[in-house]
Amino acid sequence: MDADADALRVIDVNVNRAREALRVIEDYARFVLDDADAAAAVKHCRHALREIIDGLGADRLLAARDIAGDVGRELKTPAELTRDSSEGVVRAAFARLSEAARGMGEYGKIVAETAAARAETLRYRTYELEQRIVLRGTLRRRFRAVRLYVLVTEGLCRRPWLEVAEAAIRGGAGCVQLREKDLADRERLRRARELRELTARHGVLLAINDRPDIARLARADIVHLGQEDLPVREARHIAGAHVLVGKSTHTLAQFEAALAEEPDYLAVGPMFPSDTKPQDHVAGPQTLAVARARTELPLVAIGGITPENAAAVFAAGASCVAACAAVIVADDVTAAARALGTSDVARTTEHTGP
Repeated sequence: MDADADALRVIDVNVNRAREALRVIEDYARFVLDDADAAAAVKHCRHALREIIDGLGADRLLAARDIAGDVGRELKTPAELTRDSSEGVVRAAFARLSEAARGMGEYGKIVAETAAARAETLRYRTYELEQRIVLRGTLRRRFRAVRLYVLVTEGLCRRPWLEVAEAAIRGGAGCVQLREKDLADRERLRRARELRELTARHGVLLAINDRPDIARLARADIVHLGQEDLPVREARHIAGAHVLVGKSTHTLAQFEAALAEEPDYLAVGPMFPSDTKPQDHVAGPQTLAVARARTELPLVAIGGITPENAAAVFAAGASCVAACAAVIVADDVTAAARALGTSDVARTTEHTGP
C-alpha cells in the first residue's frame, strides 16, 4: 500500500470540501449579510487554501483523485438534504471547512510538513471567521445600517441623561454609547443596564465605552475601545465573541495598527476641532478618505461634525457619524439628532464603503 498516494487522495477530497465550503460562506457574507469585510476575509482563506494546493502540486492531487472508487459517495443522511435557514447553510459549511482543514493537516503530515502547517493555520482562521460571520454577522449588518451614533455623557446633558438618550433615539440615533469615564463601577453598570432596556425597547444598538466587562454584564451589543484601552482580541475575550468591538484612531499609523487587530468597525477623528474633546491633532476628512481606501470595515467619523459639514464627512467615506455635544447639549435633542443623522445629506450621500 502506497501511504503517500493514500494521503494525497484524502487531501484532495478535503481540498475540494474546503473549496466548496468557502464558496458557500463567501456567498452568505456577500449576499445575505452584505458584509464586504467578511467576504474579503473569506477570500484570504481561499488564498491560504490555494497555497496548500500549490505546495502539494495541483496536478499531483488531481492524479490521486478516484471518484469511481469512493465507497462513500452515495451515502447521505436525511440531515444533509435539508436546511432550515441561510444561517443553517453557513453553519454547516463552517463545520465542513474545519473538518476538511483538520483532514488536510493530519494527512499532510505524511507527504508535506509545510502543507500540514498551512492547513493548521487555515483551521484556526476558520474558527475566528465563524465567530465573525455566525455570531456577529447579524449585529454587523445592523451596525452598517446606522447613520447616527450618539455618545451620552451625563455631565453634558441639560436634562436627565436617560431622557436625553431616548430623545436622541427618537431623532434617528441607531446606536447609543454610554460614555462615563468617572463613575464608580456599580453605578456605571446600573446605568448600562438602564440604557440596555431603553435601546432594546426601541430596537437600537447599545455601546459601552472602554469597559468590556460592563458590556458583557449589561448585555450590550458593542464595546468601544480607545487607544489606551485593551487590545481588541483581549476585549473580545472578556465581552464575548458575540459582541462587536470598535476602536478609536486619530492618525493613519494608529488606523493601520488597529486594523491589524481585526475590530468590527473603526472610528476616525476628530474630523474637525471639537470643544467636547479638544486634541492637538485634527485628522480631518482627508485622513478618513485614505482610511476608506484601505478597508471595507464600517468607519465612524467623529469630532466636530455638524449638519453643515456632514456632507464632506460622508463624501470622504464615513459609514456613519458620531456625535456627543452636537446632540445631547441641544435644547431640542430630537431635532438636533434628526438634523445630523437623518438629514437628506446622511441618507443620500453615497460612498464606496459598506
